Amino acid sequence: MRKGLHILFALLLLALVALAALYFLSPGQLPHQKKTEPSASTQLINKGEYLARAGDCVACHTVPNGPVFAGGRAMATPFGNLYVPNITPDDDTGIGLWTPDEFYRMMHTGVSRDGTLLYPAMPFASYTQVTRADSDAIFAYLMSVPPVKQKNREHELRFPFNNRELLIGWRTLYFKQGEFQPDPAQTAQWNRGAYLVKGLGHCAMCHTAVNALGGSSESKAFEGGMIPNQNWYAPSLTSNREAGLGDWEIADIADLLQVGVSQRGTVYGPMAEVVYNSLQYMTDEDAKAMAVYLKALPQKDDTAPPTSQARLVDPEVMETGRRVYVAQCAMCHGGEGGGQPPSFPILAGNRSITMATPVNPIRMVLNGGYPPGTQKNPRPHGMPPFSHLLNDDEVAAVVTYIRVTWGNGGTPVSATQVNDLRKLLPE
Repeated sequence: MRKGLHILFALLLLALVALAALYFLSPGQLPHQKKTEPSASTQLINKGEYLARAGDCVACHTVPNGPVFAGGRAMATPFGNLYVPNITPDDDTGIGLWTPDEFYRMMHTGVSRDGTLLYPAMPFASYTQVTRADSDAIFAYLMSVPPVKQKNREHELRFPFNNRELLIGWRTLYFKQGEFQPDPAQTAQWNRGAYLVKGLGHCAMCHTAVNALGGSSESKAFEGGMIPNQNWYAPSLTSNREAGLGDWEIADIADLLQVGVSQRGTVYGPMAEVVYNSLQYMTDEDAKAMAVYLKALPQKDDTAPPTSQARLVDPEVMETGRRVYVAQCAMCHGGEGGGQPPSFPILAGNRSITMATPVNPIRMVLNGGYPPGTQKNPRPHGMPPFSHLLNDDEVAAVVTYIRVTWGNGGTPVSATQVNDLRKLLPE
């Protein structure tokens, strides 16, 4: 009996030693442990998800709080409303029956599966640069999302813009088909940035002025323009008088794109949505590549900024602006406009304040706003709206004050300009 107990005790001791060995072994030392790699199809889908984020597909193809990619969102244009289609893999109402070839043709040429010409609100003029391999990856990802049976809504465009045959003329004037071709004279990093900015990022779509036909000139790419129906100004990326980045550090540009704030600036309005939905998910390498390309854009206006026009402003207006600024703004932005970057932007010498058009600073005072809550800045500091506290004269005075004080070279703002933008505020 005693001998049996000794054997049992010995077996228990061996078991405890084995368990201890397993506990203290590092994961890489565990016996018979195999490191599993994602399957080829999973890797393709993951790549497609990343690229779909880079293209900001979810922003247009998803109604707020609705099923992802199920479409139905109204996109206002100067010609009427377009309704974005369902791109889930539902066979009846989505793209479930599409093939990779048909999807690539749509991305590359702007022609749908049934031969219908797409309206250029879908940025095929930029997506044409996407490679076939990347198009196939995006398609694989879209085919992996849950299908949603939601019928597409007919567009509501005014005559004659509801006649798709007019798109033939538009395409002749403004669409140049072709995949991105790397520039052998540039680095691999610059080319990667150019591919993302010009292709999936479709940055020129906002940062280039749009004419009455909804087209833009390639020669004026990135020179800035009003965003149709959104009443925000997308500043020039090629002018040191606006948002030209030639004198920025690469790290500050990458932070602005990926984080939403940097030591040199903060994004608000439509750009904040782009960062939230898309750019925050870019890898550090891709964000830096985009920064390298944007910094290298040729600066077409590097003349010295105009001198301050403070002396031309009515002293009473300046005093009203100063009083409002001290009461409402100085706590965050400092008595001399020095700010507290990156949380509260600098106003002295801030080119987004002194641009020729005062639309953005007026909207910020009226609407307020937050930079996006991103993975690297989950609790951003925001600015409250003042439309309910300040009348048109007071808003005009304080915006004028910050545009002409501390050496800023902006121009005065009128109460009429403020009122025109106030009328656009939601009830």
